[in-house]
Order: sequence, then C-alpha cells, then structure tokens
Amino acid sequence: MRNIRIGDYLVEQNLISQEQLEQVLAAQRESQGTKRFGELVVELGFMSEVKFAQALAGKLKVQYVDLANIEIDYEAVRKVPEALAKKHTVIAINIQGKRLTVATDDPINFIILEDIKVSTGMDTVPVLATKSAINKAIGKCYSMQNVDSVLEGVQQFGDSADEEDDGSRDRVESAPIVKLATTIVENSFRADATDIHIEPFKTYTRIRIRVNGDLVELMNVSNVVHNSLTTRLKLISGMNIAEKRIPQDGRFTQVVDGTTLDVRVSALPTVNGEKIVIRILSTGQIALRKITDLGMTDYNYQLFESMIKCPHGVILVTGPTGSGKTTTLYAALGELAKPHVNVITVEDPVEKNIDGINQVQVNTKAGMTFAAALRSILRQDPDIVMIGEMRDSETADIGIRAAITGHLVLSTLHTNDAASTIVRLVDMGVAPYMVATSLIGVIAQRLVKVLCPSCKRPRMSTDEENKLMKIDHSVTVHDACGCPDCNNTGYKGRTAIHEIIHCTSGVSTIIAQGGGKEQIEEVAKRNGTKLLRDNVSELVQRGDTSIDELIRVTYAV
Repeated sequence: MRNIRIGDYLVEQNLISQEQLEQVLAAQRESQGTKRFGELVVELGFMSEVKFAQALAGKLKVQYVDLANIEIDYEAVRKVPEALAKKHTVIAINIQGKRLTVATDDPINFIILEDIKVSTGMDTVPVLATKSAINKAIGKCYSMQNVDSVLEGVQQFGDSADEEDDGSRDRVESAPIVKLATTIVENSFRADATDIHIEPFKTYTRIRIRVNGDLVELMNVSNVVHNSLTTRLKLISGMNIAEKRIPQDGRFTQVVDGTTLDVRVSALPTVNGEKIVIRILSTGQIALRKITDLGMTDYNYQLFESMIKCPHGVILVTGPTGSGKTTTLYAALGELAKPHVNVITVEDPVEKNIDGINQVQVNTKAGMTFAAALRSILRQDPDIVMIGEMRDSETADIGIRAAITGHLVLSTLHTNDAASTIVRLVDMGVAPYMVATSLIGVIAQRLVKVLCPSCKRPRMSTDEENKLMKIDHSVTVHDACGCPDCNNTGYKGRTAIHEIIHCTSGVSTIIAQGGGKEQIEEVAKRNGTKLLRDNVSELVQRGDTSIDELIRVTYAV
C-alpha cells in the first residue's frame, strides 16, 4: 500500500477521477518538477488543501493535525529557530521528554527531520499539516516573541532620537521603525483585524485594532517614536511626508504568511500629531465569497437568487459602514460575471480586483466622479453596471435611468432598513413612478458577532427578552463568557443578517403612489419579508449569537 503513488491512491479512494489525475500529471510535467503533486491538485481545484493533507496522512499512516484548533506549546516552538522553521516550513508543537512533535507538510523528507534533530538534539516525531496552516502558525508563534525585541529596539531608538524628529529618510529607514511598522500590520492580520488605529497622545501612542467590529488594544509605544512611525507608514503608502497639516490618503501592499494584503492608509492631523488609520483588505488571492457563503437563511437566499436573475432593473444593498455591503455586491457580481456579459463597475476605491470585470476607479480631483464615470460607461455597451455608492441625486438619477433602458444596476446606499431606502430614493429627487418601475429589490444587512462555541453559557430568557424576540414563551439563550480560544471576548467571527424587500406588484403600487416607510413595510411583510429583528431573533434562539447583539444591531430599527 505504501509503495502505490499518491495519485493512484487518490483515484482508488474516489477522491479524484482518472481524467483529473492525467491533468495533474500533465501540469507537473509542464512545471518540470518545480511543483509537487499536492500543490497542483489544490491549484487546479480538484481537492481542497485540507482534504489532500488528510488523504496524504491516511496513505502515509501519519497523524493529521488542524493547527488552527490545537494548543501549540510555546516551549516547543522555541526549540526550533525561526530561520530553520521558515526554511523547511515546519513548526514544533509539543514536547514529551526527549521527543519533539513537529508539524510538516512533507513528513517523509528525512533531511528536514535530521536538520531539526541536529539543531535541537531531540528525537523528532512528524505529524502532517497543510502548508498554509504551518505558515500562519509560524507567523503567529514567532511574532509574539519578536514584538518584545522590536519594542526594545524601538525604545533604544527613541532614546537616541531627538525629541523633534525631522522625519529624515535615513532615520526613518533605520531597522527598528521598519520592523515595528511591519510587525503591527502582521499581528493585526493574524488577529483577523480589519482596521488599525495609531493614535498619538501627550505621553504615549496607543495602537488599537478592530476585531469583529470592536476596538481592542494591541500595544502602547513611547510618543518619541510616533513621528518616525507615521513617517515610515506615509513613505511606503506614497504620501507627502513633509506635509503634516492636511489629511492624506495612500495605499501599499505587504505579504504576510504567504498572503498579499492590500493596505489602505489615512493620515489625519490631530493636536498631538498625526493619527493614522490603516484598513487591511485581503486581495484577490483570497477567493471571492460565493452567494451561499453570505450567511443568508434559505428563505432569503431564494429571494436573492430570484432577484439577480432579473435581466434589468436596480438592486440596492443598504446598511451602515462596515456592514459587508461590498462583500454582498461582489458575491452577486461573481455569480453574474459570465463570458457572454459585459460587467463594468465604478468604485471609490476599487477594493478587490476581479477577473473578467472592468473596474473603474473614481478620481474626484480629475473630475472623474460617479456621475461622470456612469455617463461614459453607458456608452460602453454594458449589460451589468455596479455603482459603488449612490451618493447624490445625479448618480441616483442616472442609475435609475440606466435600469429603465435595459441594464442591470447594482449599488449601495446608507440607510437603516430596506423600506427607508425606497423613501430615500424618492427624497433624492427620483420620481416615484421611476423608482416603482425600475427597482427589483432592496437588501438591508448588518453584521452580528457569533458566540464562541467553547465558552458560551446557556440560560432561560426573561419576559423582557421574549418581548424583544417577539415570542410569548421562554427559550434557551446563550451569554458570552470569554476563554483563550476567543481572546476572552466571548465571540468568534461574524455573520450577516438580512432583510429583503422584493418589489412585487403590491410594493410597486405603494411606491408609485408615494407611500411612506410604514406602508411599504406593511405590504412587504404580507409578501413574506422577514425583518432584521426576526432574523437576529432566530440566531439568538439557535444559540449562534447573544441578546446583547440583538439589542446592539436592531435597537433603533
């Protein structure tokens, strides 16, 4: 069994077909041995990385470990030097006496095991893990040790620097500051943060990161290094480092654990110096979400599916900043972008580059506004147009007219719920009859935090909570506690809740008559629309989220 080739083994286990095996072998011949069989199987999309690793572990009779869900012993990590771990893509995860358990993606490579044995003086026991999981673990485990040494270096650098830093290039390029800037972005990405805030105060600079929608403190540094740190970040993101009196924007890319990050930077002058906010966007290397991954209920998913099948009209996604509107739009575009249609987007800024779609960047300074770009786009023979945001009446008007003339238009608006979006369009000056004839539907959404499965605590709901959930009897609900798994926050990840109004004949009639939010909501409910609160109540009763989240997300709605 051991001597059978991995490809034949996968075919035998019905994990890939003979035809797929031939394709992989052909690709391997083309790469002239530079790529391993496993890499190509994953690249061609025949198996996921995890599935392949599990199959390989089965064939080699080696244990498979999921590094994201096991506790790594930092004592073991320290045994293997970082350079060696990175060179061989290995990480030590456990020590028992003189035996060191090492996770690798190539457990039969005896040279690697021998290298580690020589370096540590211990017997090595290999276990199998995926390459990406090992890279992530290497980054996470060694970075915790690096932060202290970086901060120490920065402290010494601060002591030697003058109080007034002129931001000169040679000083900024000095190693400690460069390392600190890199470390901040790396650690934030590993903590699944979306934003980094670098805030100067009188005696110190506070660095916070936004995880699951909440700001968490990452570290404090001496205010002496603040100027050098901001200058470094401005330098790499292409801003003017001599200009400190006006807000500036820039962007740069950084590779962390094998993933290329697209990083947007915004600098704002405050009384104690410049405050920097960094938005971390993963680039196209991380696959686009599919519609099925948006967390919609089956009912909402069917509604959404039927809406994007319409050949022309307007679909609006609404919600506050950071509620995942762009993700939903991109998922819809991913579904709609077929070889026989022309898809054009106007965005500010373009957040993800998508293959097969023409994306246009708004540039207000050059006169390239949403409205100007839209006018030109309509002469480009589009089938589907995505407008990043309907900010003004002119953009809304052109968008609605484009829909009436036979295009499918997707866009976003900032409103509280689906019904008020329709009223907002009319308030922006679009005639009610045009809204009624062109609007396919509106999706309002919010992001709610998901309770950590390891530490959530069950209890029975109170009468007041039953009223909030619109039920008449007590049910089991869960509270957030906090454990090492979720960094003591009680929550792990987020999911979306949706409220979808499909503009069927009843709703369209009310819109054309100039009906208000309440009337539209009433008719939509009769047609089967589930409101945001109904959606989040379901999640609370399922034990996915807490009553606190229900109140936070839907209190004013």
